Amino acid sequence: MKNYKDTLLMMQTEFPMRGDLGKKEPDIQKFWYDNNIYEKALEQNKGNKEFYLHDGPPYANGKIHVGHALNKTLKDFIIRYMTMCGFYSPFQPGWDTHGLPIENALTKDKKVNRKEMAVSEFRKLCEQYAREQVEIQKVGFKRLGVFADWENPYLTLNKSFEAEQIRVFAKMAAKGLIYKGLKPVYWSPSSETALAEAEIEYYDVESHAIFVGFPVKDGKGIIEENAKLVIWTTTPWTIPANLAVCAGPKFEYVLVALNNDKYVIAKELLKNFLEVLGNPEHSIISSFTGEEIEGVTYTHPIYGRISPVILGDHVTLDAGTGLVSPTRPNVHRNLVRFDAIRLDSYRERHD
Repeated sequence: MKNYKDTLLMMQTEFPMRGDLGKKEPDIQKFWYDNNIYEKALEQNKGNKEFYLHDGPPYANGKIHVGHALNKTLKDFIIRYMTMCGFYSPFQPGWDTHGLPIENALTKDKKVNRKEMAVSEFRKLCEQYAREQVEIQKVGFKRLGVFADWENPYLTLNKSFEAEQIRVFAKMAAKGLIYKGLKPVYWSPSSETALAEAEIEYYDVESHAIFVGFPVKDGKGIIEENAKLVIWTTTPWTIPANLAVCAGPKFEYVLVALNNDKYVIAKELLKNFLEVLGNPEHSIISSFTGEEIEGVTYTHPIYGRISPVILGDHVTLDAGTGLVSPTRPNVHRNLVRFDAIRLDSYRERHD
């Protein structure tokens, strides 16, 4: 019987059946570094058109993770491709070595009490820690097989780097690009440092929604004095800062007699308001639109200051009373409008 196996032309190779990349990769990478393959590739393209890819620096804090691996590997793809295309493509890796995480690592992990040492001494410990983390991450990046000038990375704590930052800042200042203005800055009392918006995390806080009555001071002949403008808010802590009450310009409001008091509320929301109070006896005295009560003034229930009723397009009848204690930006915008109306009215009366 013929053995068909003998008729097959099988390749003969010294490659083993198993890849064993975990064992071979370190040997391959050692060969690259021992034989200066990165430097030779650069030298081969020296004098050709240049291509630079800036290494947005990772933070020098802890071992590398999958995010580091993805970032550096994608950059390595680009550098190798451009090198093979004939470009002179040096790649200088870098590290961000400033910031709160380094300080926290020393105070929490290393149990360093910075309050008991000079600032200069604490900074020296931070620099030492950062440099240690750079070396740890450098080993990880090399293990990924990334081609780079690992012996000459840029570090943001290097004096030459800081000097260059100052030179760039000076150029920006000379061109008038630097100015001083007003901007809210998040501050952490516990960390004693400013925080970026990305670092802000808010706790979920449950708060009670409340009804608040603001006694009318000048009702313009429409609302009786001491009748109460009823607002509904889910943020009770804003009441001390109240500077106005907003009404919907086209909404219908009613003056209601209830429990020996009189209240102003949107007609459409009166039923819901009464249900909250247990459906007491009541009577409607009069009705009017939001436009008609613009300029009515009231007394703040805590501080006694006099504030106006203004109009706001943001007022809705979805819930509440149809009267809103606005946030400060809305107050500012609408008060400007209210003052303009009040000025025009004054001119008409005195012309």
